[in-house]
Amino acid sequence: MSAPGLLVAAPRSGSGKTTVTLALMRALARRGVAVRGAKCGPDYIDPAFHQAATGHPSFNLDSFAMEDRLLDAVGHLATAGADLVIAEGSMGLFDGIVAGEGRTGANADIAARYGWPVLLILDVSGAAQSAAAVALGCARFDARVRVAGVVLNKVASPRHRRLVEAGLARIGMPVLGALARDASLVLPERHLGLVQARETQDLDARLDRLADLAEAGLDLEAIRALAGGAGPSGRAGALPRPPGQRVAVASDAAFTFLYPHMAAGWRAMGAEIVPFSPLADEAPPERCDACWLPGGYPELHAGRLAAATRFRDGLRRFAAGKPVHGECGGYMVLGESLEDAAGETHAMAGLLPVATSYRARRLHLGYRVARLRADGILGPAGTCLVGHEFHYASELTEAPDAGVALADVTDAEGRPLGLAGHRLGHVTGSFFHLIGSREVPSPPIG
Repeated sequence: MSAPGLLVAAPRSGSGKTTVTLALMRALARRGVAVRGAKCGPDYIDPAFHQAATGHPSFNLDSFAMEDRLLDAVGHLATAGADLVIAEGSMGLFDGIVAGEGRTGANADIAARYGWPVLLILDVSGAAQSAAAVALGCARFDARVRVAGVVLNKVASPRHRRLVEAGLARIGMPVLGALARDASLVLPERHLGLVQARETQDLDARLDRLADLAEAGLDLEAIRALAGGAGPSGRAGALPRPPGQRVAVASDAAFTFLYPHMAAGWRAMGAEIVPFSPLADEAPPERCDACWLPGGYPELHAGRLAAATRFRDGLRRFAAGKPVHGECGGYMVLGESLEDAAGETHAMAGLLPVATSYRARRLHLGYRVARLRADGILGPAGTCLVGHEFHYASELTEAPDAGVALADVTDAEGRPLGLAGHRLGHVTGSFFHLIGSREVPSPPIG
C-alpha cells in the first residue's frame, strides 16, 4: 500500500505554504514519522528545503509536463519508504494553464489524481470572517478535490483569531492551527525565489524553530490524521533515460538545478552520475561519455567562471568528441559571454554562438513544448520535449536560424514561440529545463 498523502495549498502565492510545509515536515520527522516531501509543478528550490527538513529527496509532480506513466513513476518515488507524504503546492490551488481536466499543471490535479486531501493555508492578514468565504470558494470550486481543513497564517491577535474562526465555524471548516505574524519566519530570497537551501545560514536551526512553532500552534495529530488517498503506483522504467552511461554533471553553487526525478531515472537505468565543480576549476572527467550543465546562478559567479581556465579548456576538449548539454544557466555558460548585473562582460566557454545578459532583467516564465530539429543528446530529430523556463537573463545575439536552432518551441497552449536554443557539433543548450517527453521515446544509452 502507498503511504497516505496530504497537499498543503493556498488560494494564492505568498500565503505561507512553504513555511507551514517545512514546519510540519520537521515537526513530524522529529516525532519519528517517516515523512517524504513532494512539490507540485516546476520548482528546484523548495524541494531542497524539503530534503533538509525530512532527510530524504523531494520530487516534483507536474500534471502538464509529465505524461501519466512518468507522473505515477515519480509519485511512486516520492512515497517510497514513507509513513506520510506532504506535497507542497505552487501558486494558488487551482492555478494552471488552460487544458483538459487533470492536465493543467495545477496543484488540484495532483490532489485529485491521488486522492490527497488539501490542507488550505489562509493568509488572514487584512481579513476576518471574510477569510471563510475564500475557504468556502476553494472547497466548492472543484468537486474532485476535498479541502479537509485550514491553517491560519499571519494572525494579528487572539481577538483576530476568534473573528476568523467564527466565520470558518459558520461554513463547518475545521481550523487545525494558527501562526502569528513573525518576520523571523521568512526565509531569505533572491531573484528566482528563496535563497537555496545549501546557502541558507543556520538552516537546521531555522527548521527546528519552525518545528517548535508547529508543536505550539498546530494540531499535528489531527493534521496527520487528515492524510489519505490511494497514492501513486509506477515503475522505474517510465523515468527519464540517461544521456550516457557515465554522465559528468556540473554541481556547485553556480549549477544546482537538476530535477531529482531526472537523476533518479538515470541511476535506475544503471548510469553513473559523476559530479564536478566548475567553480573549483574542475573539468568534466574524461572517463565520462556525456556532460550535463544544469541551471543555477552563473550570473552571480560569472567572474570566477571566466577565470576557471582548466574548466573551460577541459570542457572544450570534452565537447570535441562527446555530447554536452546546458540548461538555462548551463546554456549561458556554454555561450560566448555573460554580462552580469553590474554590466561587466565575462568570457564563457564559447561552444555555442550566443551571448547572454543579466543586466537588463526581463522575466521569462512558463512551460515550453519543444520539438528537436536534429538528433542529439536529448533524443532523435522530432522528439517532443516538455520543460519550463524561469529566468531573468536575455540573449543579446540574434535568434538562432534553422541550421543551428535546437528546437521549434510553443507555449503550453500551443502558441508558436519560434526557434529556441542552439546546437553546434556535439554541444546543445537552451533556456528551458527538461521535465519530460511526449510521443517519441528518448534514445538508449550511448
